[in-house]
Amino acid sequence: MLNRTYPYYLANEAVYANEDLIVENKYTGKPATLVALADEAAIDKAIAAAVTARMACQQMGAYERKAVLEHCVARFRERFDELAQALCIEAGKPLNDAEGEVTRLIDTFIIAAEESVRITGEVLPLDISKRAKGYQGFWKRVPIGPCSFISPFNFPLNLAAHKVAPAIAIGCPFVLKPASLTPIGALIIGEVLAETDLPKGAFSILPCRRDGAALFTEDDRLKLLSFTGSPVVGWALKNKAGKKKVVLELGGNAAVIVDEYADLDDAIERIVFGAFYQSGQSCIGVQRILVHESIYVEFKQRLVSRVKVLKMGDPSDRDTFIGPMISENEAARLHTWIEEAVAAGATLLCGGNRNGTMLEATLLENVSKHCKANSEEAFGPLARPELASDGASRWRQIRHLRV
Repeated sequence: MLNRTYPYYLANEAVYANEDLIVENKYTGKPATLVALADEAAIDKAIAAAVTARMACQQMGAYERKAVLEHCVARFRERFDELAQALCIEAGKPLNDAEGEVTRLIDTFIIAAEESVRITGEVLPLDISKRAKGYQGFWKRVPIGPCSFISPFNFPLNLAAHKVAPAIAIGCPFVLKPASLTPIGALIIGEVLAETDLPKGAFSILPCRRDGAALFTEDDRLKLLSFTGSPVVGWALKNKAGKKKVVLELGGNAAVIVDEYADLDDAIERIVFGAFYQSGQSCIGVQRILVHESIYVEFKQRLVSRVKVLKMGDPSDRDTFIGPMISENEAARLHTWIEEAVAAGATLLCGGNRNGTMLEATLLENVSKHCKANSEEAFGPLARPELASDGASRWRQIRHLRV
């Protein structure tokens, strides 16, 4: 399906500069396609083009920006299966999850199209005293200017869309660096944008090596940096960003609370999905499961039974729930964390085995707070049920906060 070479996009135009980036099928580990990599000179040209396009983008009519976004919606619908298959191959995302992400891509562009003609301001009366009689104030939103976007591997379409679609809606030119492991979705977005009447220089989509991407962060011509990825990288980029505005969407160690009155059938299904869909590679993936002591034993038994039957395998198989992790290095990292936790006294309730990029859905209990499986973001198929005591005032406070 990906038996073609993909260009990068520089100032709205496809550039077949080279075939330097090999994108692998994350399940088979075999090369799936070749992608052109941008060098520093290309990135510099893209930023210069975005600066030149600033006024042209800003002066587009709202109806024109809406038309661009609606064109994207129509083309994404036409290419729905192609986009889903690309996610399945380049990200190892199970087909059901891949189709869900394409739907979110489309939804994001629909919302942006709707909002593009509703970007308003406000007139404020200031005559609250005799001195200010006849005075009015007003404010309006204006485009900030050229933007820099860096998107991650785990949602190659949706998280790129969250940056790209609003930029088009408001009239900001942008340069986008997709993750080198999963650039295809972003490049298909670029292919569709190239069909529109956006001013020349309005967008560039440039896969590049991390060590050559400094301009995305440090160049003062860019007025905003939006980064989604790990906290270590995100905070480091913020420190190098200079005076530009910075928007960071980083990782977490998400918890879910299961109260004694919870519907366990519903809770377990939601938790299993939240913890293990797309192999747990989500910044809001459930990692800690705090369970009321009165239901803990039953909940744990039922959760383990449910996790054990999750189908792991080829993500192109409609019945697969657990696909590969993004790379063997990432799978090995998390497998090491699991082994470290067990060696420190944790109980392995299920899973824990690895074969290449495939890591079983894993539940650990009684993980030491000093272990990485407890204190760090797993970003993989690992979750930890924990006993929460009703005798603790903390638990009573949590119950009062239920909505």
